[in-house]
Amino acid sequence: ASKQYATARNQWLQTRQLLWQNYPTDGERAGAEIRAVWLDRGTIVQARSERGLAMVFDRLAAAGINTVFFETLNAGYTIYPSNVAPRQNPLTISWDPLESAVKLARERNMEIHAWIWTFATGNKAHNRALGQPDSYLGPVISAHPDWVMTDKRGRKRHPSDGKVYMDPANPYVRQYLLRIIDEIASRYQVDGIQLDYIRYPFQNPGRNFSYGYSTTARQQFQQLHGVDPMKISSRDRQNRWKWTEFKINQVNSFVADTSRFLKQKYPRMILSAAVFPFPRHERFDKIQQDWETWVLRGDIDLLTPMTYALDTNRFQQITQPLTSTRVLGSTLITPAVKLLNLPEIVAVDQIQAARDLPTGGYIIFAAERITGGLHGFLTRTQGGPETGKNNRASLSAFANPSHVVEGPIPYRQPFAAAADRFQALKKEWSFLLANEQLSMRKSELESWRVKAEELAADLNQLAENPDNSNLNKARNSLRRFQLQFRGSMSVHGRENAYQVQTWQNRLAALEMLLNYGDQVRLKSGRF
Repeated sequence: ASKQYATARNQWLQTRQLLWQNYPTDGERAGAEIRAVWLDRGTIVQARSERGLAMVFDRLAAAGINTVFFETLNAGYTIYPSNVAPRQNPLTISWDPLESAVKLARERNMEIHAWIWTFATGNKAHNRALGQPDSYLGPVISAHPDWVMTDKRGRKRHPSDGKVYMDPANPYVRQYLLRIIDEIASRYQVDGIQLDYIRYPFQNPGRNFSYGYSTTARQQFQQLHGVDPMKISSRDRQNRWKWTEFKINQVNSFVADTSRFLKQKYPRMILSAAVFPFPRHERFDKIQQDWETWVLRGDIDLLTPMTYALDTNRFQQITQPLTSTRVLGSTLITPAVKLLNLPEIVAVDQIQAARDLPTGGYIIFAAERITGGLHGFLTRTQGGPETGKNNRASLSAFANPSHVVEGPIPYRQPFAAAADRFQALKKEWSFLLANEQLSMRKSELESWRVKAEELAADLNQLAENPDNSNLNKARNSLRRFQLQFRGSMSVHGRENAYQVQTWQNRLAALEMLLNYGDQVRLKSGRF
């Protein structure tokens, strides 16, 4: 008010630093959740062997990670010896990392999901790691030149990201990718498939820079609409939208095909997608990614939006709009925390922010950066129990890992996860009441306690005997509790608004878990 801006800013910076120094980094967390990590190709290559990879899995299990997205198809190379793909990654040719990863995950009670680059199939950075020239388009396009996607000028490599893309409109591309997925699922019995690069390359239609102009795509579009997309002018809005819509439909239909294939042949397989959290219209124009359609159709089980941000406020602003059941339908969501260039305490804060929203959990990019203080925090607050000495002297350590991850994983046991989460909430409320830190009118308290016990009992009953009758009972009990909750917390919320909103979000997360369980357990009978 006195316009002493420099002084005010300095005091604000000092206050923020003091808050970071006193940030709570101990204590139990919010109950059953997806605690996932992307385990990237570089970390796999550096492991060199099953023994080295076991050390990575031990570190993740000690930190309580229960889901590993294992980079399996990258830049056109498989991480394993394939009968479908042209080449295994030359840096893993002496062993089968995927086979080892499945074994190591099983021993630690973790799930392993094969993370695959879908339409991106070549990478200039990867060429350098393998001693290939920048001009090399990767093993897949080298074997099948007609599968490549080009921009309007005929360029095969994206000028900004250095990658090469396959054309989703090409039926042989789609068949190839489904054969890869089938090979992974049948040979290795992974727990899930994650589609990454499930989109077109980044474009800028305002500058007449767009992608997708293969011969196959042009012919298909011309048959549908009577015009060659290469000849659509920037002023022809109607046909420009038809061309964009055509490309959106290519991606959508491939996701639907993959979902249908997995549900029919591998019904226990979890299908997830790594997506961008941009507004929908922006994604349509730039990358033709329409994940809202996938989630509302029930094509995927788990959405992992890349909600990367350098501060927690921005992380919350990006993530919160994505968590509504109106957006997600019956799909679970795990927002992503990118550790690169992020101070450890800010990473901790963002993980907590993910828990404070109605989500299924969180996912971290990437495994190699879960070290030091962050690893210590995760181990203290969610780490699995030790099962023996951490012996690295012999291969017997593989059969006796030092940590085993416990607890239900929401995408696998949604009803048990809902019961566990509500039990964690009750425990938190009991602690606050016992320490006189929960302000509630005495007239409200007893009724609130009764309804909380009723909801806990109904959720436990549903977890033990999942059927439609128990689901309806739990849903009705949850709705009644939610309706009463806001009024019951009116006094406490005056000075603890964020805390009360967090509790409401966690109740909304229970609704999300019940919706997902209804879809995958009761309606489809997959689990």
